[in-house]
Amino acid sequence: SKRFIRGLRRKPVAVLHPSGERETLKKSNQTADKNRHAQPDSLRRAVERQQAEEKAFQAGATFRSPGHGSKPTAETSYPSVREQLGGLRFEKAQPGDKRLAKVVSIARSRAFREQQGKILLEGRRLICDALAAGAVPQVLFFSRVERLCELPLHKLQQASLVKVKFEDIKIWSDLVAPQGIIAIFSKPDASRLSFPEDLRRQTVPLFLICDNVRDPGNLGTILRCAAAAGCDRVLLSKGCVDAWEPKVLRAAMGAHFRLPIFPGLDWTDISEHLPKPMTVHVADNGNKLFIRHDAEAQDVQKPGDMSWVCNRRISSNTHSEEYVESDSDDDSDFDERSLSCVEPKAYHENWAQRSTALVIGGETYGLSSEALQLAEETRGHKLFVPMAPGVECLNSAATASILLFEGRRQLTKLAPKVSRRARSVILR
Repeated sequence: SKRFIRGLRRKPVAVLHPSGERETLKKSNQTADKNRHAQPDSLRRAVERQQAEEKAFQAGATFRSPGHGSKPTAETSYPSVREQLGGLRFEKAQPGDKRLAKVVSIARSRAFREQQGKILLEGRRLICDALAAGAVPQVLFFSRVERLCELPLHKLQQASLVKVKFEDIKIWSDLVAPQGIIAIFSKPDASRLSFPEDLRRQTVPLFLICDNVRDPGNLGTILRCAAAAGCDRVLLSKGCVDAWEPKVLRAAMGAHFRLPIFPGLDWTDISEHLPKPMTVHVADNGNKLFIRHDAEAQDVQKPGDMSWVCNRRISSNTHSEEYVESDSDDDSDFDERSLSCVEPKAYHENWAQRSTALVIGGETYGLSSEALQLAEETRGHKLFVPMAPGVECLNSAATASILLFEGRRQLTKLAPKVSRRARSVILR
C-alpha cells in the first residue's frame, strides 16, 4: 500500500496514447542541461543590473527596469534617491567602520561630552525637535533612506550622512525598538536656541530649580513636567545629573528644546538667572527635611527616608536631631534659624502670587542649605502635599508635577486680576 501511495505522488514522465503517440511531460536532460548552463548568465545579468542601478542612483539618474535580454539603462522616469534627498550626498559605511561605535561611546560618557562638546540624539522626533530649535548636527547615521527623508533635509546641509546597517544601530542603541537613526549634535547653548513661539506665549512667571537631582529618570520627568506646565526656565545646580545624558533625554521627551535649561550652575549664578522681585519656595519632604552642607555629606539615609511628600509638618522641637551635623557652629545656627523662618504651607494654599521659583531637591541628598537660605531671604515657604496615613511618600518627580501645575493654576488665575488692576490705574 505504501508503494502505491508513493506512486500516486509521482509525476509521469510521458503519456502513451492508444494510437501509439508519445507525449513527453518532463523536460529532457538536454533541456535541463541547457538551462543549467544558462543560469550563471542570468545571475551575472542580475549583478550587472544591480551595479548599474547603484551607479544611476549616485549619478542622480533613475533606473528603468530592462526587458528580457536588454542592458540596464538610466532614465528620468521617477525621482532618484539623490532627488529625494534634495541633492544631499551620503556615504556607505564599509565593513569594520568604527565611527558609530566611537561617537556613541563618546556621547555616553559625561566627561567626553563636556570635553568634546557633543551629545547623542536618537529617534526622528527628538532629532526634528533639535533641528527646529536650531541645534547644529555634526554626524547622522541612518539605516534606510526613507528614515532620512522624514527629517527636514534643508537643515542637514553641513552634517555628515553615513548609511549603516540596521544591525549596527541595534547594537549601539539603548532603545528596545530602535528607529534606525542616530545623530550627533554639538552641545546646545540654551541662550542661542529658538523655542516654539506658541509654547513661549503660554509661559507663566514660574521658575524651576533642581537641587542635586541625580536620578536620570526623575530629572527627565521633571523637565517634561516643567515644559508642560509652561515654566519660564529650568536651573540645574552642579550636583544634578547631566541634562544631556541619553536617559534624561528619553525621559524628557523633547523638553530640552521647548524651554531654556541652564545646567551646572552654582547658587550665585542661580540668583543671577532669577528676576527681581522673586519669591523662592522649597518642596518640603515633610517627615524629614534633610539639609546637605556639601556633596560629600555623611549619614545619608536611603531614598525612602529622604522622600519628598508626607502628611505631617515638622515640629519645631526636633530640628536639632533631624539634620546633619556641621563642622562649623555658624552653619548649625544658620540651619536652625532658616528652618524657623521658612514656614510650611500646603500646596493648595496661595503661594504663587508673583514671579515664583520652586526648588526641588534630590531624594538621596535632599535640599542644600543654600536653597533654604534663598527661600528665607525671599520670604518663601516649605510646600508640602497632604497624604493619607501609612502611604509611602512620593518621589521628587511626582512632587514636582503637583507643585508646578498648582503654581501654574494660581498664576493664570492671578493674571486677569493683574490686568484689570493695570487698566484701572491707567483710567485714573
